[in-house]
Amino acid sequence: MAAPGVASGLPPVPQDLVRALTRAAIFLVVTVKPGAEARTAIRSFGRDDLPALLRSVGFRNIEGDLSCIMGVGSDAWDRIFGDPRPAGLHPFREFKSGPRHAIATPGDLLFHIRAKRPDLCFELATQIMTRLGDVVTPVDEVHGFRYFDDRDIIGFVDGTENPTAQAAIQAVYIGEEDARFAGGSYVIVQKYLHDMTGWNALSTEAQERIIGRTKLSDIELDDATKPTSAHNALTTIDENGRELKILRDNMPFGNVAAGEFGTYFIGYARSPRTIEQMLENMFIGRPPGNYDRLLDFSFAKTGNLFFVPSATFLENAADRASANAAPLGAPAAAPQGGLVGDGSLGIGSLKGDPDHE
Repeated sequence: MAAPGVASGLPPVPQDLVRALTRAAIFLVVTVKPGAEARTAIRSFGRDDLPALLRSVGFRNIEGDLSCIMGVGSDAWDRIFGDPRPAGLHPFREFKSGPRHAIATPGDLLFHIRAKRPDLCFELATQIMTRLGDVVTPVDEVHGFRYFDDRDIIGFVDGTENPTAQAAIQAVYIGEEDARFAGGSYVIVQKYLHDMTGWNALSTEAQERIIGRTKLSDIELDDATKPTSAHNALTTIDENGRELKILRDNMPFGNVAAGEFGTYFIGYARSPRTIEQMLENMFIGRPPGNYDRLLDFSFAKTGNLFFVPSATFLENAADRASANAAPLGAPAAAPQGGLVGDGSLGIGSLKGDPDHE
């Protein structure tokens, strides 16, 4: 079967990353069991089952804006798809300095489920796990919710600087720098727990200096007031005089009885290096030692990097020869031709953006 974007000349269709924020989300991370049966099942699921489940569940409330993004981890990619590999896909990079640790945790597949209603997210997650059955093992499941006026549990508005429209497309979707995977993206996820007792003991002014924005009005502090260790200062990445943007869709979560109050960080980018530089600045410091003081109160409990292939890639991957995927414990097969044409998405030029890998 010819891949759309090659024989047909059509651009690859990306997964639906760039969309309006929703009130609810489920972040589901699973590992894939070894063997050819699991490999075939995951390929078939990405092509047939996931789109069908989205249509079926979403049609039950068409105003609910249900969506689901499927990402694949580095180790799982070799076992499921083999070569070629996305240029920037690798295991999650850990960062550690003193008590601060951006930890790497297991995860082969990510399902980022979003909707205006939590019951839609819950139903789709249930159907996904039912359909995948015993070929996967769940390792983390977080139910996120939108908190008042888009605030984090620590009280600050989250995601103010997210790019929109064409700027978001430029920020998240791969273009000519890795043309075989144009329309794909990278996503990094981390689950943070907060020391709310310690955080709430701080004055509002002290909290604002840590974040770099005013708490009530969500206005960025001026350079004369904002410390160089402020969260938004360390997570601003410039390259050749241009700020590199990522798309965040963070969600608060919690368990009151267990005393758990957290933020699920999820960031999409056309290169993982952008987010990795943010994490290095936060955990190590810029310069080293000038770290993000928010990490005195927030602690990363998980960490994963996934590649989000285009919908076109998933549609065609199930039809590729099984021999193209690496057997367990063996090196990946030799590269084959890509699944995309000229690397253009047909939704705005991605040309001229440097290869961040």
